[in-house]
Amino acid sequence: MANVSSSSSLYSLLPQPSPPNHSHFAPRSSSFASPHQINGFSSLSFRQSKKSSPLRVLSMGRQSKATVVSGQSWNTSVLDSKTPVLVEFYASWCGPCQMVHRVIEEIAGEYAGKVKCFVLNADQDPRIAEEYDIKAVPIVLVFKNGEKCESVIGTMPKEFYVAAIERTLASSS
Repeated sequence: MANVSSSSSLYSLLPQPSPPNHSHFAPRSSSFASPHQINGFSSLSFRQSKKSSPLRVLSMGRQSKATVVSGQSWNTSVLDSKTPVLVEFYASWCGPCQMVHRVIEEIAGEYAGKVKCFVLNADQDPRIAEEYDIKAVPIVLVFKNGEKCESVIGTMPKEFYVAAIERTLASSS
């Protein structure tokens, strides 16, 4: 027993690690929560430097297939559309949103003419996000005849988004 207590006392002589430095985390300025949010800080939100940029709406050097929609164009682009519409709600600081955006780009190409694909920055257009009770990003909503009919929350495999689109296309409303 004496050996155990003496060896544990050796640990007390070792330098203690300093508390973690969380200065690289930036407090969120918006009311949207990331699935990785802890104590008001997001593990994905880093302070933006002058070199950082919002989600690029370019794909391999060509124009994006998913168009940016804003509060100003929401009604005409989404609600008044005769074609089903997929909208990805994202934030520029959100890493998983960028992964989802790549999937939405593929889907936009595959469903061209059948479904319109848009992206909306939830931090820049909080009114639209709040109207649809968006609490976290990424989230994808699918609309038909101006009504929300499907949603996919979080970063999911492409099949989840495709299934939501297929259900929407198959519905008779």
